[in-house]
Amino acid sequence: MQLVGYEPSGRGSALLLADESGAIERRELESGDALSYALGERRCAGTIDDGEHVACDRPAAPYCEYHTSTWVCARCTGTCLKDEMDCYEEHAVYIAAFAPDTFKVGVTKSRRLETRLREQGADRAAHVHTVSNGRIAREIEAEIARRLTDRVRTGPKIASLAATVDQAAWERTLESLKTDVIDRFSFDYGLELRGRPVRETIASGTVVGVKGRLLVLENGGTTYAVDMRDLVGYELEEGATDRSLQSSLGSFS
Repeated sequence: MQLVGYEPSGRGSALLLADESGAIERRELESGDALSYALGERRCAGTIDDGEHVACDRPAAPYCEYHTSTWVCARCTGTCLKDEMDCYEEHAVYIAAFAPDTFKVGVTKSRRLETRLREQGADRAAHVHTVSNGRIAREIEAEIARRLTDRVRTGPKIASLAATVDQAAWERTLESLKTDVIDRFSFDYGLELRGRPVRETIASGTVVGVKGRLLVLENGGTTYAVDMRDLVGYELEEGATDRSLQSSLGSFS
């Protein structure tokens, strides 16, 4: 059984597992669930086509060069990178907050705004512009990105798991944009952590919760943060991991 994908918070939170026949099993991740998988060999996760997994035996992981896809819209700054622009749907420009004080600009289709924010694991957000198409949204994003970041890496997101948003810094950031805030969002992922989890790549332990693509597990008295993308491509074997894991100081108290 190979782990071939995942669904972040905002889309139900699950691991996607494939057996040798290509059948996909969606392993939901609910707080209190017990995961008991050891990680075996890792290779390309292949692709999912019409609900079935198409395997790949190339060693590159999580995807080989033949199964790596690049979403050109993510690199667009208003000049379409496709042969023909097709993002005519209404788009939203937003500012997302990751505790304590990382603030990111982004765009998404208006109908997906709250889902997209949850997928990223945002703590708070502000909807600041609504425009008629993706080109205009990307132009506005590129302008704001001169002052704010347009991407947040895994490290700061792990740091945000047990932190709270700096309210004063958040309000200053929104005021600096000199635009009306259309709507505000505040998200609770139910983690209630006392300290920052240890970053690890494991698939065994009790599920604490999921924030974005970060799976939080408790194992042996230590809380771990697992980037689910780091699990993609691994063969899974039933049974808890037998690797020696780094423990938090709190696990010895």
